[in-house]
Amino acid sequence: MQHTPRSFPGAPRAQLAFVLGSGGVRSIAALGIADRLAREGIRPDLIVGCSSGALFGAQVAKGMHGQSAVSMATTLWSAELTQQRRWRAYLQLIAPKLAGFGAGFALRDDRLITQRITRAFGDARLEQLPTPLRVVATEAATGLPVVLSQGRLVDALRASMAVPILFPSVEIDGRRLVDGVLSDPLPISAASDASVVISLGFHGSMPRRVDRLSRLVAQTSTTLINNLMQARTDAAEARGQKVIAIELDLDRHVGLWETSAMPELFEAGWRAAEERLLDIVAALDEARAPAFQPVFID
Repeated sequence: MQHTPRSFPGAPRAQLAFVLGSGGVRSIAALGIADRLAREGIRPDLIVGCSSGALFGAQVAKGMHGQSAVSMATTLWSAELTQQRRWRAYLQLIAPKLAGFGAGFALRDDRLITQRITRAFGDARLEQLPTPLRVVATEAATGLPVVLSQGRLVDALRASMAVPILFPSVEIDGRRLVDGVLSDPLPISAASDASVVISLGFHGSMPRRVDRLSRLVAQTSTTLINNLMQARTDAAEARGQKVIAIELDLDRHVGLWETSAMPELFEAGWRAAEERLLDIVAALDEARAPAFQPVFID
């Protein structure tokens, strides 16, 4: 079952939501954030994620935590997942009509990804997780965001991580879905029913020089994604939500597939949550406080 953002009929209002954007391996910081807050008895009522944020958010939603969760994450996110070539794809590029080039074209095979996440999550369904999880993908035909809140977790994660051209799209309920980052890189709008939002997003760095086509493309896509993320945050705050953005303090660049940095990123998330702990507690206390009711005396 899918809902368009900001419409979640029948769902109980969440007090605290974790919203996890796409950031490659850096998204594993969500496990460190959750671990630090759990020590204070603070746990999310809702988790929303897209792409890698959905993948690691699923671990939090399923109750995985600590170093065991980090160990499992190394099998869920590794560079070899992008190295499973589809040899037919090259023929489709050379002779598209003959080889049957279509909207589902992909350079890589996603069977290894499917095997890894199936091994981790089995037949788990979104609606049966200990903590509710909403996974954001993009409908390829329209470009609109789709929020998955029911159905097989494995299918939802595959769809949210299906980078166009690189990986094949995933069909769910008759719709062809691709990477959620295209339509909602920081899907705060899918947590509009939460009073307090802790967001983990990653603004891209602009290339220092634009001296080749790839850097021009990177400059354009980074501009679009960064502005869309900021627009989502501004919109949430305008409608009265308290958004606490978690920023990682990293002293170096971490590659999207740098799995060796996972322990370091876990600790960075832990420290970042520690730094914002007072703000989080204060926001939750304010959300829990009963609304002021004026008393009129005759």
